[in-house]
Amino acid sequence: MVQTRIKKKRILTGDTPTGKLHVGHYVGTLENRVKLQDQYETFIINADLHALTTLSQNPQVIRDHAIEVVIDNLSVGLDPKKVHFFFESEIPEIYELAAILSMYVSHNRALRNPTVKDEITMKGLGDQFSLGFVNYPIFQAADILSVKGDLVPIGKDNVAHLEQTRELAREINKIAHKDMFSIPEALVGRIGKLPGTDGNPKMGKSLGNVIYLSDTKELVTERVMKMYTDPKRIHATDPGTVEGNPVFTYHDVFNTNKEEVAELKERYRKGTVSDVEVKEKLAKAFNEFLDPIREKRVYYEKNKDLVMDIVQEGIKITREEAKKTLEEVREVVGLSYKF
Repeated sequence: MVQTRIKKKRILTGDTPTGKLHVGHYVGTLENRVKLQDQYETFIINADLHALTTLSQNPQVIRDHAIEVVIDNLSVGLDPKKVHFFFESEIPEIYELAAILSMYVSHNRALRNPTVKDEITMKGLGDQFSLGFVNYPIFQAADILSVKGDLVPIGKDNVAHLEQTRELAREINKIAHKDMFSIPEALVGRIGKLPGTDGNPKMGKSLGNVIYLSDTKELVTERVMKMYTDPKRIHATDPGTVEGNPVFTYHDVFNTNKEEVAELKERYRKGTVSDVEVKEKLAKAFNEFLDPIREKRVYYEKNKDLVMDIVQEGIKITREEAKKTLEEVREVVGLSYKF
């Protein structure tokens, strides 16, 4: 299958395959990927090498996760005729580009990345983290710059990573005495960060407070009915707080019936609606949102050979671009020899 390619600005975005994608990924970046796939040439990276930072002791699962993540992307509406899907591990030029870029990042700068610092603290790593973990933003820079990405739809947590990319793009441009790279811009989703179902500000697979795009109707309903609400509200007749209440945050995002949402908020504040009713209506809205995604997912799960063909074509196109970029960078930094 040969894709017709028209010169457009480019998007590079993607996922680390540590498990299936959830609704936080949808509002953080997937939604924008779908909206922009006609306006930009879009490259979707499956950052399987990055997954080793958390799955280094259980790497066998990465391959399965990687395929599931591609299916998640296809299921939400990304068109394989318009979008290039690829596995990071299949583009060796990215590794070489990352090695070159690392020469322009100080050790202190690498450790100063706020997202890296937060992860070290949150996971209690102390000084027991891998070099690859610290290099994560540099590899991300190589991912983006290898295809000369202009726009990067990302979740709020990744904005600091992108700043590293922007710095490196400017550095190479300065050495090249020309604008070899555009300075990539971040595009954060309409919800910067969706809270977990347990009220935790961070939604995460490891925290068990997520709703997956692949969850069944029954499982979605079960997760919604267990959701955290206003802890001060003991009875259905007690006035409740809407602001900061995860159930209403999710209603705002996923319930398309805005009149119903407004009515539920008014009744909740007055103490004339139960948490059960609010959650039941959220579960219904959630499942209506997920139904077409589930339908597409069934198709791709039954046709995994097609999924791999899509990825193989994306790898071919991405590698062509990465080779050209690497050769340009090698020339700029004096590593291109003519024997």
